[in-house]
Amino acid sequence: MVRCRCLRIPVIPQDPAPPKLQRQQSNISGVFLCTKPQPPHNIRHCLYQILATRQIPFVQIKPAKMSSATKISIATLPRISPTNLSQMLLAASNPTKSSNLDAHTAPENIAIVDVRDDDHIGGHIRHSHHQPSSTLDTHMPTLVRKFKDKEIVVFHCALSQQRGPSAALKYLRERERLVGPDKKAEEEDGDGDGKGMMEQKVYVLDRGFVGWQEVYGEDSRLTEGYRKEIWKEGYWM
Repeated sequence: MVRCRCLRIPVIPQDPAPPKLQRQQSNISGVFLCTKPQPPHNIRHCLYQILATRQIPFVQIKPAKMSSATKISIATLPRISPTNLSQMLLAASNPTKSSNLDAHTAPENIAIVDVRDDDHIGGHIRHSHHQPSSTLDTHMPTLVRKFKDKEIVVFHCALSQQRGPSAALKYLRERERLVGPDKKAEEEDGDGDGKGMMEQKVYVLDRGFVGWQEVYGEDSRLTEGYRKEIWKEGYWM
């Protein structure tokens, strides 16, 4: 009885191209290569060799840069305390006078947007602009154009937990869409060309109007239409 031993000899293909790439060669008309972030040099070199061997045209492209507004979330929105806002309002309304005078003149560089809905009763911050949150989707472009020259825009609702922060985030994104990125944001990203809009700071009033009225509700310099009896039991909504 004769036993035969079979030897398995690996066959090395002449074409070093990966099987998947070889099978799909006829269906590939071109390749886009992302240049940022750069892949390691050895991987990039091998990829170029494969494409050149297969005579596949390729174009290097840069990925779309994440905008400054996209980087901001509700959790990272800057907040301003009632005390700081009151000081800013008094100083802006009376730049050459002492801060203990009435702030009857609307500040030129500050805008306050109150986005309360049916709970917009019992008072409001003097010179604030009331824009119910239910109407923001249709009126946001108007708000951006209205306050485009303001240095500071402050949003708030009753507690500044949902509606106020959401409105501030929508405003930031709509502003960048309509007007463009801030000059400061462009400079930080290294792509500034000097054509960006002037920097505008957007804040959320900490604790909303509920926190504001606890301190400044009866201060006629800063609050209008205040009704103390409504707030005796706290926020009712």
